[in-house]
Amino acid sequence: MTRRPGEGAVLALACAGSFVVILDATIVSVALPAVRFGLGFSSGALTWVVNAYTLAFAGFLLLGGRLCDEFGVRRMFVLGMSLFTVARLAAGLAGSPETLLAARTVQGFGGALLMPVTLSLLTTTFTEPARRARVLGTWSAVGAAGAAAGPVIGGLLTQWAGWRWVFFVSVPIGVAAVLAAGAVLPLRDRSRPRGRLDVLGAMLSTAGLVAVVYAVMRFSADDWVLPLVGGLVLLGVFLVHQHRWADEPLVALGIFRLRSVLSGNVVIFLLGLGFLASPILLSLYLQDVHGYSPLQAGLAYLPVGVAMFAGAQTAGGMSMRLGPRRAAALYCAIGAAGFTGVAALTGAHSSYVVSVLLPGMVFGFGTAAAFTPITVAATSGVPERQNGLAAGLLNTVRQTSGAIGLAALTALAAAVTATWQTGLSKGEALVHGYTAAFLASAACLAAAAVVAAATMPGVSSRRADRPGRGTRDSPQGSPHDGR
Repeated sequence: MTRRPGEGAVLALACAGSFVVILDATIVSVALPAVRFGLGFSSGALTWVVNAYTLAFAGFLLLGGRLCDEFGVRRMFVLGMSLFTVARLAAGLAGSPETLLAARTVQGFGGALLMPVTLSLLTTTFTEPARRARVLGTWSAVGAAGAAAGPVIGGLLTQWAGWRWVFFVSVPIGVAAVLAAGAVLPLRDRSRPRGRLDVLGAMLSTAGLVAVVYAVMRFSADDWVLPLVGGLVLLGVFLVHQHRWADEPLVALGIFRLRSVLSGNVVIFLLGLGFLASPILLSLYLQDVHGYSPLQAGLAYLPVGVAMFAGAQTAGGMSMRLGPRRAAALYCAIGAAGFTGVAALTGAHSSYVVSVLLPGMVFGFGTAAAFTPITVAATSGVPERQNGLAAGLLNTVRQTSGAIGLAALTALAAAVTATWQTGLSKGEALVHGYTAAFLASAACLAAAAVVAAATMPGVSSRRADRPGRGTRDSPQGSPHDGR
């Protein structure tokens, strides 16, 4: 296949955007104690350094995907990366808790604009199935590297340079990416008519998602029921608005007629539910049970990150050889086996190699690799005009499932620990709690494997990438179910 000029630059930009967004999800948590001391945060307010970013990011992902379709990848990449980078600089320079939280909110909004563009760039540039699978594997591997490197880089910077450098570290990457995007990425095709933005739909979806994610994060407190009910009601009204009232809906619901899109989003929800909380769960297990420092816990997770990178690198070729369905089912099953191993081998006196390193590398390899065939499926057969929507949907589902999984699994661990505290030492009770959480993660991955095997497309269909295939709501015509 002849390599078109600029493909390497497009891949590099997509990977740079994904790396800085995913890195942020893990690098900041290590620095929180230092942030509290440096700016005088109260214990209750400190969690909002993470929550402010998470809420803005999750709430605006759908809007980010739609804006990408309407205004083009170049404008939205430059805008999203610029907001993200300036906000990180402002966070590093913050002199008060209020300034830091405001910067983190803007950063989350910038990330929500940026993340769908990174995926849309790849699905529109690399249309040949084998090449697309390979670059999506690279994109996933870079994201895995960002997730794994975050705790290590954050711990090193906080200990040796100060917490502000946790925010400063990715600023040069952002500046370079903005300059490169302006020179490399194409402008939007002006011959294509621009649609009207569904402002009411954007408001309903953003408010609903923010309320639901907020309720999940507040699950252990007493004030989670009202925002959960309110968020679900708003999302229900949003769906009715999209189906009946909106002339140009934010989410063309006909996209779910694509079997690949619907099944891919269901599988990635189950995968995110069980996997995305694992860095925090393992870090807490090592610190609470074995007395690791945050930096030691971050370094202990590094081999898992290496396995994640390796798994993501193999996933592109395997997705083409086996097809998205078999590849996703296989990798999710490997992830389930790894989590089962962690659950079976944890203990107050278990060695790190036996209880974390070996089974952790198994689930890291499997789960990171699974993202590639799922992404291949969830973006197959989607009209070019809706690539940003498909990317925004997939990232919204993944982010929301991660928030729900973290809240549910940590709550489960705490509840089981409480039931074993009578008659056992604190460490032994904690082991029971973390064992239950890792078993629940294994169950989620096993369910993802079953759903993938039963519902996802059986082959990496070349016809899915032909032009002219679309959803009922798209300009391309009738829906294609991916069979």
